[in-house]
Amino acid sequence: MSAPEFQLRPLVSTIRLALLVISSVGISSASAQEAPSENVLPVIQVIQQGEQSGFSTQKVNTTKSDKPLFETPQSITVVTRDLMDARQATTLDEAIATVAGVTSSSLGRRGWDDFLIRGQSASDTMYLDGLRIGQGNWVSQEIYGAERLEVIKGPASIYFGQVTPGGTVNIISKRPTAEAFNQVGFTVGDYGYVQGTFDFNRPLNSANGKAAIRINGMAMNSDDPTDGVWFKNRYIAPSISLDFGARTDFTILTAINQRNYVRQQGIPLAASSLVNNGVRVGNNYFAGSNGVAPYDAEQKSIGYVLTHRFDSGWTLNQTYRHLEMDMTGQLANTSGAVNLVTGNFAQNVLSQKFWGRSDGLDTNITKTFALGGTRHTVTIGVDAMYDVLNQDSRRCTIANQNIYRPNYNRAVGPCSLTSITDTTLAQTGLYLRDYIDINDRLSLSGSLRQDRSRISTYTVEPTKTTSVNSEKNATTGHAGLIYKATQNIAPYLSYATSFYPQTDLTYPGTPIDPEEGKQKEIGVKLLSDDKRLSASFAYYDLMRKNVKAADLVNTNFFITIGEQRTKGYEAEVSADLKNGWQLSGAISILDAFVTQANAAQQLSIGQPLSNIPKKSANIFANYNFKGALQGWAAGAGVRYVGQKISRDAASALVYYTVPSYTVADANVSYQGKGYRVQLNIKNLFDKEYFAGASGQNWVPVGNPRTVMLRTVFDF
Repeated sequence: MSAPEFQLRPLVSTIRLALLVISSVGISSASAQEAPSENVLPVIQVIQQGEQSGFSTQKVNTTKSDKPLFETPQSITVVTRDLMDARQATTLDEAIATVAGVTSSSLGRRGWDDFLIRGQSASDTMYLDGLRIGQGNWVSQEIYGAERLEVIKGPASIYFGQVTPGGTVNIISKRPTAEAFNQVGFTVGDYGYVQGTFDFNRPLNSANGKAAIRINGMAMNSDDPTDGVWFKNRYIAPSISLDFGARTDFTILTAINQRNYVRQQGIPLAASSLVNNGVRVGNNYFAGSNGVAPYDAEQKSIGYVLTHRFDSGWTLNQTYRHLEMDMTGQLANTSGAVNLVTGNFAQNVLSQKFWGRSDGLDTNITKTFALGGTRHTVTIGVDAMYDVLNQDSRRCTIANQNIYRPNYNRAVGPCSLTSITDTTLAQTGLYLRDYIDINDRLSLSGSLRQDRSRISTYTVEPTKTTSVNSEKNATTGHAGLIYKATQNIAPYLSYATSFYPQTDLTYPGTPIDPEEGKQKEIGVKLLSDDKRLSASFAYYDLMRKNVKAADLVNTNFFITIGEQRTKGYEAEVSADLKNGWQLSGAISILDAFVTQANAAQQLSIGQPLSNIPKKSANIFANYNFKGALQGWAAGAGVRYVGQKISRDAASALVYYTVPSYTVADANVSYQGKGYRVQLNIKNLFDKEYFAGASGQNWVPVGNPRTVMLRTVFDF
């Protein structure tokens, strides 16, 4: 089945507008080689120098400006490559778990990226190098290919356009650098974990010394603490920087990400320690069957990042990416309560086959100039995305599973069509941003964005076919003020709004309203004189409107359940001190609850949201020895996550409560000449805990103690 014809006009129009912008701000390539005028910007070496080493950084790509985090009136956390490596984080969820306000991995080890930011779901609108990955998030992103992760908290439409109100994650890919290096790594760990990695970079001869090529990749095989669950990942990412002149930076980025796995969904609630009925299965209990097909997913992408500095003082930035994904697989889904006498519980098999492609383009021009005694950094931009997603979902029969005598050889029976849906999303946005330095201490920022979104949905169900077209427009913005009371202390306040068109339908086939968000935030940022230590404190009040939920009466349709609100406090610190200590820590206290609901869900008003801990905190410290122990390093950390609830969406009924938990981590490493050996122990004391609260029949389990040994060779 093919989707209804949907012209590529928004993207074509955007490209035309981008070309018009390019021609209007400067001069041809030939004239760029002539003698520069007085206001020409200095020539900059364009080969990427790589992320600065350490846990703390002031660099951020998301804002599309050169403003450091200390001067940005919004909460943005950067997870550096060094911090990911020190903790031996293997998934995106694990890498961002220590960011204040982030709740991750709360649905178990199911092979996807699952996280919430400031109490609201955020993993459906992820970004890679500033462009949205696509509708939904069906392929887990490989963080070995990431230079850093930028976590934007609160509405981020002014940066990216259509995003969920809680925030988003922008993954910054590794890119060619001016330094030649070769690195290979090997990791072994518990539960059959074996990983091999490589990262090769080579500068190429060119007129301006700007050409370079880099290729990095990994292969990983692993079993799982849950019986019958396993993962196989393959990843490769070649990139090349070309020399198009002293004023032009151009890098081509490509990647292939393949993942094969069996989903781990947790254990039946009735057989867990959360229920006091005398029935208990271990956290390694597997509710699936060998007859259920594993998931097979692939994501391929190619694109470029372009920067050109004109004699007029304007700088052009353009990013483009084409991405394709496909995913097939099955899940033995628990569909009923456990019979404690017989041990049986009903299951069906969810069979999924998804395919999608997207093209994204972002073009902007930036200039810094003086006006009326103030300094302005103005950015004018246009972006677009054209995305097609085909989803084929079916339900298959399978025999009951049993908690006392599990049967792992059950065959999958006949499948019946649930739905086949083709969704085409075409989005364009125009944005304007101005950072205004009133004086050396006071700065203002104002941003405005106009979005246009067109959605075409064609759905085939067993009894009917539905075709719906809709168009939504929205204006969003961001306003902020930051005051550098001293060179080390900068209080700020900001207000932001967001817009997120939803592709699902309400019964009998009406497009669901877009999500809208708004946030007020006040905080203070701290930065040491040597920029080795930074900290931030923030209070925010976030509103999310037109939240969707599954329609329990009309299968495959959705309803809007009203409005949710999150209010909270956050504190973060990161440091790379001269005495050898490195530090990363965070505290989050939030209250996420329902403020408005439809007529059928009035009892939910005022109730807390499921799966959100009110309190969480973590700290990780690493010490690099000196003197006789030069080369050795050791670290330890503690992570605390408060209790969560699983609640009926329509009422105040709480299905169950997941207790809070605290786990400890430790690591030790040795850096020799040309090699590094690192040992990490996660969940040092083997704390048994539940990762999240989801649904009324099953509960996700946490990660047991895991030992990982990694050796890296540089040559």
